[in-house]
Amino acid sequence: MRDREDEWTVLMRSAVSGDSAAYQRLLRAIAPVLRATARRGLARAGQPVDQSEDIVQDILLAVHLKRHTWDANAPFAPWLFAIARNKLIDALRRRGRRVFVNIDDFAETIPGEAPEETVPAREVTAHLESLPARQRDVLQSIAVDSASIKATAARLSMSEGAVRVALHRGLANLTARLRKQ
Repeated sequence: MRDREDEWTVLMRSAVSGDSAAYQRLLRAIAPVLRATARRGLARAGQPVDQSEDIVQDILLAVHLKRHTWDANAPFAPWLFAIARNKLIDALRRRGRRVFVNIDDFAETIPGEAPEETVPAREVTAHLESLPARQRDVLQSIAVDSASIKATAARLSMSEGAVRVALHRGLANLTARLRKQ
């Protein structure tokens, strides 16, 4: 590992000095490591790993554009991995907190039609009507109408944090009421 990092440092020093062959060798050497790093980071965050190539390209572009900022007296790997970490974080922030689940894995357990035991719509409406207005509106928007927190906040003229609080309180309120029944 240390030999590899030393080699990268030597290649980067040569590349910064104008050796394009060394730069090509450096890029070929770091690309597989960056792919593995991106896949590992995406998997750890619960994201699909097939998006890793986009992150690798962002990292390589940043390395190319910012190579003049690298200190030739410092090792190359920490500088590279700082860029990689930041590009991974940027990509995860752009995607938001979504968890992707392949539904094909659950094809046998997902019913084709809604089971008959579901609560009728009027019971759901009655339970929602029993909540305070703000909690009811937030739950209706998010849980029933499938709106996002951001869209709900904009529609109800609330902050996203206030929407989350109202959603949490509404769900807790509903849970307590249903447990009493």
